[in-house]
Amino acid sequence: MEVVMGWGPGAVYGLCLLTSALCAALLIRSYGRSRQPLLLWSAACFSLLAINNLLVVLDMVVLSDVNLSLVRQLTSLAAVGVLIYGFIWEVDR
Repeated sequence: MEVVMGWGPGAVYGLCLLTSALCAALLIRSYGRSRQPLLLWSAACFSLLAINNLLVVLDMVVLSDVNLSLVRQLTSLAAVGVLIYGFIWEVDR
């Protein structure tokens, strides 16, 4: 039994991609102005989340016959890991 998805899930995945990419861009711009290290770690996290959302779009909408779930999980783990590392490293300073 094949489930046919309409344009709704693809639109939501695309909006999530645009939102995380916009957040990453704004954080990078803010880091460029203030040079606060926590902004750099947050920008790196949101950049990885944008890559993760791109992989979701590719996995769920474009390449529906390819399973990218492991790669998606690794990028989300890397995003959270970068942010946690940044929090810990900045507290020690």
